Amino acid sequence: MRMSPETFEQLLTMVGPIISKKDTYMREAIGAAERLSLTIHYLAEGASQQSMSFQYRIGRSTVSGIIHETCQAIWEALHEVYLKPPSNKNDWKEISKEFEELWNFPHCLGAIDGKHVSIQCLLKSGSLYYNYKGYFSIVLLAVCDAHYTFTFTDIGGYGSTNDSSIFNNTDIFRAAESGALDFPDAEPLDGFANDLIPYFFVGDEAFALKTWMQRPYPGKNLLEANRIFNYRLSRARRVIENSFGILVARWRIYHRPIQTSLETAENIVKATVCLHNYLRQTNTASYCPSGFLDSEDSTGQIQPGEWRQIVAQCGSNGALKPLASARGARHPKDAMKTREILKEYVNSDCGSVSWQWDYVRSRGNIIPQA
Repeated sequence: MRMSPETFEQLLTMVGPIISKKDTYMREAIGAAERLSLTIHYLAEGASQQSMSFQYRIGRSTVSGIIHETCQAIWEALHEVYLKPPSNKNDWKEISKEFEELWNFPHCLGAIDGKHVSIQCLLKSGSLYYNYKGYFSIVLLAVCDAHYTFTFTDIGGYGSTNDSSIFNNTDIFRAAESGALDFPDAEPLDGFANDLIPYFFVGDEAFALKTWMQRPYPGKNLLEANRIFNYRLSRARRVIENSFGILVARWRIYHRPIQTSLETAENIVKATVCLHNYLRQTNTASYCPSGFLDSEDSTGQIQPGEWRQIVAQCGSNGALKPLASARGARHPKDAMKTREILKEYVNSDCGSVSWQWDYVRSRGNIIPQA
């Protein structure tokens, strides 16, 4: 069930009133506890609805309706409390402070990534959800904080959308571009120059460089200073990689393409994201025990978390698959200037970490700084 009995009871008090049904003269209604238990079991085990029907001795069509309604209820009950985005500059600065303390990257407001969620072929959907990789999918785009908790999600984008424009069609992108996210005002980096550096998200090569979005330098044979910057950014970005890893490892519904209607598939994604945040904040000892997440030793070497072994078991059949890298994008000059200043900072005495040079040099393929 991925949670303690006490946590389940707490969840039931929030979701139960929404999914409770009245008894009739014909039969007694299936109780809220059984409805919630069946749904959590289905999401955590990744078994078929027919299997759930046999285990709970409930009709196949009834199981389908329970899963659909309960996933919707989990989203309704939890998202305003446990998936609540930062609402003001102080909230954003608290996230930035945690990223700097835990991952040594300044002005970072979150790590962002997107996944194709593989689903079954949909009736009468044409090619809307058929992506160029040859399967049907919806898109899950998410931002997380320094503690592997999702702060923003955008769920249900067409899988057929060109990967380079998926992000541009999301509410997160439009809000960031318009300034509606209320990011803190640009400030100088502590102890380094006087240039005003904006606050930003960090992402991989799938995202275009913006003043509010930092991504690595492209290419393989890079100058050492550029490799240092990429390494430091990757430490912050690895948080979202672990967040998605926990999601797939704990909710095995993602171990194979989701075999439901489109609406139920979207409800499943919404429910698992909310449950992830809920359990990270209320029952993390059971949900993510010691050794489950990636860690680092004193030299910066990554110690793979247990979630990687679990995710590897589903191989290429898993439902969550990465977006492709953006190509040929023209980056704004202000964004490039910001990245250059950040590069200088992480290579300076006030912004470096003691192990970064040894770690990067051990990876090879470095052009010495001129």
